Parts: sequence; structure tokens; C-alpha cells
Amino acid sequence: RFRHKRFDGEESGEKTWEVWRRGRAAAVLPYDPVADVVVLIEQFRLPALVAGLEPVLVELPAGLCDDGESPETTARRETREEMGLVVGALRPIANVLLTPGGADETCALFAGRIEAPPADADGIAGHAGMADEHEDIRVRVWPADRAIEAALAGEITNSVTMIGLLWLAVERAALRKEWT
Repeated sequence: RFRHKRFDGEESGEKTWEVWRRGRAAAVLPYDPVADVVVLIEQFRLPALVAGLEPVLVELPAGLCDDGESPETTARRETREEMGLVVGALRPIANVLLTPGGADETCALFAGRIEAPPADADGIAGHAGMADEHEDIRVRVWPADRAIEAALAGEITNSVTMIGLLWLAVERAALRKEWT
């Protein structure tokens, strides 16, 4: 229960609110500037199914920060665990509040320089994830243009992934110049 100062300067009435305490997380948009591709993951998400959406989401590697772990360290760890890729340079994109109406989880979003793995004709570069966490992750290489088009068309329902791809749409030329 709480009250707060309103925009008109008055105190609000008492409000009751539930907040899911999640803490800090980090995510990486893995980008290969030489091949001009991004590497994204696909995995089943029960909340998407409950929301009536396609439950296999296209996502960035991401996860909660362990105690005492910096977002940069989390970003690198999650990319290794979920994709088997090593991140070189990291460029901060944003720090976003994921669900402002109900959770305190913030996500530090980065672009990360990677070397894209080989992929088949469908862009599938393999499967990854932590066995002890029962992760079932498909790794897919996307041409940057196609991934950005998918974000602009609303085909990417994961908000952090969409933010990263829309950022790439604006910053791609400068990033390629810096990272090649």
C-alpha cells in the first residue's frame, strides 16, 4: 500500500499494488558486422501461450544477473550458455523496465560483436542451452535486413528483441564501420 505525489502537487489516495521482485537482467543483440547478420534464439515460452501468442519466441540471449555480477558479465555468460558464442566488443543500447505495471525487472540491453556460426539453408546454426536448466534453444542466423524487417512488421513479439533490432536499424552503418 502506498501514496505518491500527483502531477497537480496533491497526495494521491491510498493504492494497493503487487510487484513481482525480479531484479536486474541483461540481454545481447549478437551482431556479426562482417557478414551483416544477427544470431537469434528460439524457445518455448509458457506466458506467450497463455497470452494467446505463438509460444515459440524469437529472442536475444538474456538472463538475470547473478548476485554481484555486472550486466556485462551476465550478457557474455548468457550468450555463451544459450548460443555457444563468445562476445567481443559490447555496446550499451538501453536499460529498460520490462513490465512497469507489475515487476521491478530491468534489462541492460547491449549489442555484442560476434562471429556468426555456420548455418543451414534455413539459417539454423544448431541447438544450445543449459541441460541442467532443461533449456531447449534453437540458434538461427538472420540477415540483418530480414531481422529488422520482421521487427518493423510486428513479427517479433519479444519486446527486448524488438528494441534491439530497431536500434540496429538506426545504428547499423555506424556499428559496421566501428567493428570492421
